[in-house]
Amino acid sequence: MASIHESTPPNIVAANSQATISSRVAAGQVTWRGPLLVVTGRSVFMIAAQAVVAGLFFLRHVASPWNAAASWWSVYGTLVDLGCLALLVHFAGREGLRLRDLVGSIRWRWGVDLFLGLIILVSAGLCFGAAAKPVSLIAFGTAQPYLYPGLLSGRVLPMWAIAYSFCIFLLIWSPTEEIIYQGYSLPRIHALSKRWWVAVLIVSFWWALQHSFIPLIFDWRYIVWRFLAFWPAMIALNLLYLWIRRLPPFILSHWALDTLALVITLKL
Repeated sequence: MASIHESTPPNIVAANSQATISSRVAAGQVTWRGPLLVVTGRSVFMIAAQAVVAGLFFLRHVASPWNAAASWWSVYGTLVDLGCLALLVHFAGREGLRLRDLVGSIRWRWGVDLFLGLIILVSAGLCFGAAAKPVSLIAFGTAQPYLYPGLLSGRVLPMWAIAYSFCIFLLIWSPTEEIIYQGYSLPRIHALSKRWWVAVLIVSFWWALQHSFIPLIFDWRYIVWRFLAFWPAMIALNLLYLWIRRLPPFILSHWALDTLALVITLKL
């Protein structure tokens, strides 16, 4: 039986290496269609999922059904993940890959991935912290952004929904997001464009923009603030991934960040 300390077999690593992806691009196995649909699809699924929940509230004659749905993003977010995973399975399958191949090697020995995950966590936090206040001044005219109580922050959910948010939503959300933007889209757009900065610009843009849609609140100040506050962190994460080229440390750091987000936004 394999030890948990062993790394993933080299064939899994090679399956999603930059060189292997470039060879598939040259052979016509990878085109712009897959990466562009995957990198933009998550934002579309977010809006669609919130619309579904808003529709249910509308049928129940709840006042302001769209805003009522907003606070449930850590529940309906799993619908978003299912749509994204379906896209990933389809396009990765055309390359003969599984989702596991997109994740890559795991290095538990000596705590390598835990250490890298901590570096990634700190880097993302510093980038967000440096951008949040200046961007808030642009959007809201104050260094303290408006956090939309009941919608974005201070969300009141029943106990089962809180448990679901921490036990199911969190388990799926973080790795799915990393696979979409880093494991799949970034290296393929890099190979297609032959420019690392083009890949970082496209992927980081859409990755940052999705944060304006979960939940979607129809206030341009909120959308601008969320997008610009997250964009520097997404650029940093993309650059770090191009250097490290393994996803597990990013998933670990993302779990930590999303856990913190749930604690901050839920009224526990």
